[in-house]
Amino acid sequence: MGVKIKELVEPVAKEVDLEFFAKKVIAIDAYNILYQFLATIRQKDGTPLMDAQGNITSHLNGLFYRTINFVEVGIKPVYVFDGKPPELKQKELERRLQVKVQAEQKYKEAIERGDLEEARVYAQQTSRLSTSMVEDAKLLLQYMGIPYINAPSEGEAQAAHLAKKGDAWATGSQDFDSLLFGSPRLVRNLGVTGKRKLPRKDVYVEVKPEIIELEQLLKTHGITHEQLIVIGILVGTDYAPEGAKDIGVKKALKLVKELRDPDKIFKTVEWQSDVPPQEILKLFQNPPVTDNYTLTWRQPDKEKIISLLVDKHQFSLDRVTNALDRLEKAYNTHFRQQSLETWFGF
Repeated sequence: MGVKIKELVEPVAKEVDLEFFAKKVIAIDAYNILYQFLATIRQKDGTPLMDAQGNITSHLNGLFYRTINFVEVGIKPVYVFDGKPPELKQKELERRLQVKVQAEQKYKEAIERGDLEEARVYAQQTSRLSTSMVEDAKLLLQYMGIPYINAPSEGEAQAAHLAKKGDAWATGSQDFDSLLFGSPRLVRNLGVTGKRKLPRKDVYVEVKPEIIELEQLLKTHGITHEQLIVIGILVGTDYAPEGAKDIGVKKALKLVKELRDPDKIFKTVEWQSDVPPQEILKLFQNPPVTDNYTLTWRQPDKEKIISLLVDKHQFSLDRVTNALDRLEKAYNTHFRQQSLETWFGF
């Protein structure tokens, strides 16, 4: 779900072409983008792509071809995987599980009625990432020569840490949480760039990547980063989705400007969660992160990729081979040349 500050962010979001990110390192929230692939890459009735053994492969399909698109324009992606979720998030994880269970029932009912459009909508809400699915995704990235990081806790916090250190130019996610974690820039729509069909409508729209600059966001609204976090907490985060009673973005913005001190603000509102807002503030300001990583983009291993995708999961050999030719060409064009220039001091 993520933090509910879209209304605050929209005025400063800037659309760009994918090519804008050439030569830039983007720290991508891996779970976020994999769930996008699981939701969007499906049959007409909502069934995800699967291999002959019934293993879901939508996430691998999206990860493989979309990453190649990134590399072809010169983007240097690094994927950041979630670690152990914070204890504060337990209630929200339980709620999400219940939503998936309810969506599965509604999906079955829609299939029985023959309503494929409705079935697809509910099917998208049932997506789950198993341990084996995540491990296959990591293997694929390893074989493609794309770095990934196992975060100690929240992937978006770790991605924001890379961006704050300067090891990444921006974070990549559909959610806004990395802004609260202090990322100087957030890039959205990386996983859904292109023509997309609107839910329940026979209408297609062109989706472009968009950039949100943290400094510009704060300046536009005349607030500090701490105040941005407090606004997020008041309107609802993954740690306390209920937030404060009857507090929307506009009212939260007014409160932080008038009262300034977080403790005063939290005492003023009617808090609706068992999770103390002060604990959420501390988590956003000082999340568990690691510096134990190395960012290296390597030559893809064609044989291992074919073994994983074609031999294990029955991907089309022709399609995979053609895609690998594109990946190798892109690597030689963008990454190998950069390595040579670095080596010879150009």
